[in-house]
Amino acid sequence: MKTIDKIPTGKITRAGKILKTGLKVGKNYAGYYGSKMIGKGDKDKLDEANAADIMESLQELKGGGLKVAQMLSMDQQVLPKAYVDQFSLAQYQVPPISAPLVKKTLRRYLGQNPEDVFDEFDYTASFAASIGQVHKARIGEQELAIKIQYPGVADSLQSDLAMLRPLASRLLGLNAVDTEEYFKEVESKLLEETDYEHELEMSQLITDRCEHIEGLIFPRYYPEYSSKRMITMDWIDALPLKEYLKTQPSQEERNQLGQRLWDFFMYQMHELRMIHADPHPGNILITEDRQIAVIDFGCIKEVPQDFYEPWSELIQPGAIDDEQWLRRILTDLDILRATDTPAEDRYFYEQFHEVLHLLMKPFTAGRWDFSDEEYFEQIATTGERLSRESLSSEYKMNRGSRHFIYVNRTFFGLYQLMHMMGAQIDVMYEIGETEMV
Repeated sequence: MKTIDKIPTGKITRAGKILKTGLKVGKNYAGYYGSKMIGKGDKDKLDEANAADIMESLQELKGGGLKVAQMLSMDQQVLPKAYVDQFSLAQYQVPPISAPLVKKTLRRYLGQNPEDVFDEFDYTASFAASIGQVHKARIGEQELAIKIQYPGVADSLQSDLAMLRPLASRLLGLNAVDTEEYFKEVESKLLEETDYEHELEMSQLITDRCEHIEGLIFPRYYPEYSSKRMITMDWIDALPLKEYLKTQPSQEERNQLGQRLWDFFMYQMHELRMIHADPHPGNILITEDRQIAVIDFGCIKEVPQDFYEPWSELIQPGAIDDEQWLRRILTDLDILRATDTPAEDRYFYEQFHEVLHLLMKPFTAGRWDFSDEEYFEQIATTGERLSRESLSSEYKMNRGSRHFIYVNRTFFGLYQLMHMMGAQIDVMYEIGETEMV
């Protein structure tokens, strides 16, 4: 893959790049509305052009905008398919920075060249993501994974998001005033993700609390070789989930691994009230002896009790189809509001009832086959239809607690992992368990 020799780090330069992208999107819209006037407007082509232009810019800038694109690609309820397809590339196809830029960056973080600190250091990135990339190194017999942050990402994060906000609001059909608390939630979590000292702390906390779970392993972390912009951990010799699935494991193996992974996330949600909110396939590794290695704890979402209680009621059998019960839950989750007009109340109730009825099916079934293509096609088509309807609806106000952003991200990601694995699992979780099997 082509490498990048320079990342724009100055706020003015980055702002100019974002503005240029906004002008491209504006030009695409102008072409679309011009064609629409003569009966030839193609909304799908507009979406494809906009998504490609935005993704090209974000891959060059890296950082918070690219991370948000990755997040959006995991939730098919938010954007049309063209955006989901383009933004999902942020999970797999991010161009890494070049060896000279790696060396320059690490000299800044370490105070010396990598080869003066490590016995071996591979300048070719093993994996590149939105905020940083991973390199393999060695000290003595111990192989290490070194995650380094792209230069300028943390310093430009807030200004990048401020510049991207009007563009995002336009694409999603949202009123900027109504989305203030949601943007603040995303900004605060992204600031945490650029702080690798915070990631080190969270990594050690979560892995310590989950080390008893059978079938899971975690890397050790090395504070002495870590800092605010780099983090060092054990290199785990394992296959990323997508590569493991290419070995064509048996259905029994898929079910066993899927069950362990599902139970791990249920344990976090129901027992710890803290969840690994970035469960994409690159963060799940499978060892030769079929252990699951979970990495990258930079995005940990703490789930407050006043959100957890009504959310946990949603997954109870009967909740979705009992209108009185569901209305109370939706009110507690800030989806329905006392100030709503009767028309608003009915609109939001029906919209969320349809979505929740679909998404909560696995929880109410007891055991679920995540290889069901029809079910995931239904999620995709329903999400795209509702996203298009919301763009033309008179009700633009966003709804729901800000905590939904990262809880939804976690569960949409988990659903996708289960679907990739084709796992057939027991989805019920008994709160109060102390060990997973």
